[in-house]
Amino acid sequence: MNKRKLEELIVTQEPAIDLLRQLVKDAEVSCELLPPGPEREKALDYLQVTTRSTLGAFAYDTGGLLIDDGWLRLLGSGHEKLPRSLHEWNSPRTDGAFYLVGDDLAGGFFAINGGAFGDDFGSVYYWAPDDLEWQSLQLGFTDFVATFLTHRFEDFYKDLRWSTWREDARTVSTDQCFAFFPFLWTKEGSVEHSHRSAVPMSQMWSAKVEMVRQLG
Repeated sequence: MNKRKLEELIVTQEPAIDLLRQLVKDAEVSCELLPPGPEREKALDYLQVTTRSTLGAFAYDTGGLLIDDGWLRLLGSGHEKLPRSLHEWNSPRTDGAFYLVGDDLAGGFFAINGGAFGDDFGSVYYWAPDDLEWQSLQLGFTDFVATFLTHRFEDFYKDLRWSTWREDARTVSTDQCFAFFPFLWTKEGSVEHSHRSAVPMSQMWSAKVEMVRQLG
């Protein structure tokens, strides 16, 4: 497939940022839509999607989205409050078979399927901190964002939050998460009782990928 030029990816008719702003305005949970960063053109060019798509809007028109005091971080073109960008985060870790689009304080990752997880292209998958396999949310990216801006967000995370999570969230950056030991995917693991320590998201990703590799 020929690579599209940047001017082909930036559209002015029905840009998805209008929908995204409305979703944020109507959100049932606290959230902050960050303004785009200087890497916006690189992010959009890397993804090769138009700004009529929600993913394109995140890349070009936002620096990212922080939901519920930064518990969930959806990536954009980067911002001082969310320094990771879509292209910088994905380029060393994925090959287009999926795109990492967000992560959370408990060490979970969200990705859009590009073929790595099955034939449901465009579906959002979650790699939970208490699971070693990716699980489909059976939602496209737009529906995923819309859903996670409602109270269903709280239902989704009810088993992954510990009593002091909100206080703990203030002690880490959006480039970090909490690691648990014993691991949450073990019988002994518990969000409430396992030892928690703040680690870089990059370290959490590498550690989990390596764990899955070792377990075969």
